[in-house]
Amino acid sequence: MNTKFEVEVCVDSIESAIVAEKAGANRIELCSSLAEGGLTPSFALIALSKKMLKIPIMAMIRPRAGDFFYSELEFEVMKKDILCCKELNVDGVVFGILTPQGNIDKERTKELVILAYPMKVCFHRAIDMTNDYLKAFEDIVECGCTRVLTSGKENKAILGLDNIAKIQLNSKGRIEVMAGSGVSADNAKEIYSKTKINHFHLSAKTIKE
Repeated sequence: MNTKFEVEVCVDSIESAIVAEKAGANRIELCSSLAEGGLTPSFALIALSKKMLKIPIMAMIRPRAGDFFYSELEFEVMKKDILCCKELNVDGVVFGILTPQGNIDKERTKELVILAYPMKVCFHRAIDMTNDYLKAFEDIVECGCTRVLTSGKENKAILGLDNIAKIQLNSKGRIEVMAGSGVSADNAKEIYSKTKINHFHLSAKTIKE
């Protein structure tokens, strides 16, 4: 049986976005500063990408590098950025907010999910920084996110397959689980065979190689 893999590619330039689409990416995660783990892209970059690409675009909403505990003012910036993405008809947004205790910030996450509607929402790898991974997953589902990106609480997805498999089993069609960090054509089949996940997140660097 041939399983179709869906590939999202993370890029931080219009050139990389075009290369990714030509290489067969199903979707783009658009960021700035990939070296910092990905920050909110400029709206000029979002607008140009929308104009030039045919595949869906998910825009990163992350106002700064570092941890995922945001001040009130930073949270206001995130809300404004989401509204700007709506105006540009972006397909979805990507973010992650934690409490200082290492849990999902459910109140703020729900607020952003509601604000983003009808755009799709992906909760990013901040889940891998939580204290209780399985509870964090259920919290993300409860908040109404469309998708969650994870490496299974490890630096690389290939090392976190047990955790990824657990949340994939628990997802029961409520949310899409996507594996990311160190994913490549060389290990995607192994990740699928051990987790049954067929949604993968790659970097533009992987595509170019």
